[in-house]
Amino acid sequence: MESREFGVGKLIGSVLIPTIISTGLYICVGLHFQKLPSLLLFFLVAVITLFPLELAMIARESKKEYGKYSLRSALTDQENMKLGTAVFPGLLAFAYAGVCNVVVLPLETKIITSVAEVVHSTTPVFFQWDNMESILHYPKNVIYVALIVYFIGNVIVGPIVEELFFRGFLTRKIERFGNMAPVIVTVLFSLYHLWLPFQNIFRIAVFLPVSYMTWKKKNLFISIVFHCTCNLFSAVSFILMVLGG
Repeated sequence: MESREFGVGKLIGSVLIPTIISTGLYICVGLHFQKLPSLLLFFLVAVITLFPLELAMIARESKKEYGKYSLRSALTDQENMKLGTAVFPGLLAFAYAGVCNVVVLPLETKIITSVAEVVHSTTPVFFQWDNMESILHYPKNVIYVALIVYFIGNVIVGPIVEELFFRGFLTRKIERFGNMAPVIVTVLFSLYHLWLPFQNIFRIAVFLPVSYMTWKKKNLFISIVFHCTCNLFSAVSFILMVLGG
């Protein structure tokens, strides 16, 4: 069946409404309940709001298009989904991301330094994931649970759901834009990170090539391998820093 394409309003709403709900709930709960580390709270909230809402949209469209709730609406155009052929491109894109981390990220950091400092100074310590003092004051068993949930949510669940939703589902829903579809989805994907409002130039620079490659090759595994690998690297680095603190 032919894909039911999204208009601009529906596209933006599909991206922003779930993340506004999830981020808003995370902030509201975090302001009044701080018995859990913020990164644990965030991923618990994401697991019950953000990720289910994204999967629900895919399932609902699949029902409309194919008569059955499934992930088919995100996978229909993925004609060459082979993990073996996705590993090398995914890791190559990861190497490119490493270059961006050295070149693009420092430049963007300089550009937004003044704004970032203001936001950081007015943000409660609880919400600052990189504040080791805030994290380490919790009991060790709570910290270990937080790190396990963080690893599973950030390295496995989050990337897979987001790639199904953005690079699979939404890219297909705006296929009328041709080569611009991966660009539009990449920009929206970056802006959707309301809980991490900075580094948009870096995220766009990093994800745009792999988004285009995934779209061109019709192999969603490419972006999944890339996204999971990037998050694995950052998660392991963060976990080692916490455990060494």
